[in-house]
Amino acid sequence: MADAALTRPGPRQQAMTASVLRGLARFADLRGVPASPEFLLDYDVIEAFCVTGLPGRASSTRGTYRSVLYRLAAGVHGEPGRRATPFAGARAPAPYSPAERAELTAIARAQRDPARRSSALAMAVFGIGAGLRPGELTAVRGTDVARGGGQVMVGVTGGPAPRAVPVAARYARPALELARRAGDDFIFRPGPARRCYKNFVNGFARYLVCDPDAPALSMSRARSSFICDHLAAGTALPVLLAITGIIEPESLARYARQAGGVSSSKAALRARWLTETAR
Repeated sequence: MADAALTRPGPRQQAMTASVLRGLARFADLRGVPASPEFLLDYDVIEAFCVTGLPGRASSTRGTYRSVLYRLAAGVHGEPGRRATPFAGARAPAPYSPAERAELTAIARAQRDPARRSSALAMAVFGIGAGLRPGELTAVRGTDVARGGGQVMVGVTGGPAPRAVPVAARYARPALELARRAGDDFIFRPGPARRCYKNFVNGFARYLVCDPDAPALSMSRARSSFICDHLAAGTALPVLLAITGIIEPESLARYARQAGGVSSSKAALRARWLTETAR
């Protein structure tokens, strides 16, 4: 019973697995491969799907799809007896150094317009301090931030991974202050706006007033900083997946390469996740 609970996937992982299986089934059907698991989850079929059946997909996405399908195939055929075609994973953006983080905060506070100043600060506070994605930041209202259990928490409601995230201690007070000012309104760029626009956040950052040699304020680097901080601090992987909205422990490998002192082996990360989940 304990082993079953250990490996039982959550709702988001189930949805991802179902989506990948649908893609594999369509690929196999066009080639006359029977839909039974014995044939559909054949390692050669999976390999052909990941190598040739995902046109336009990033190498890292192909690797994620294969990881999902290989785990299912192992239950039907056992572990694969040969090494698969390597797919290079996307490299995580470099986390900000302590000096860069201080400079980014100074840049945000130096903006002359109060609204621009608050929004720039929100990028640093909820990016580096809570690891939010751009679409998640744009949906956060002042009422989503509160103190509880000795921590400042931000409730993520926008995007596909709703969750509660503890704000890093250094950014807790600024987070509460930004929330107090926003009230029921949005913290980042309050008022009417095209929040679904994909470059809504980073487009704003592009026009911040700062020295040309200063580090650019980027949500991807900010999120990478948050994840790498937790990896370096030894945060349990089940906890880290929960607060970042990441589904697979293997997806942390690209951040582990940046964190330093942490194994970036996907197999090692999954084994660690299984061990920590069992505790």
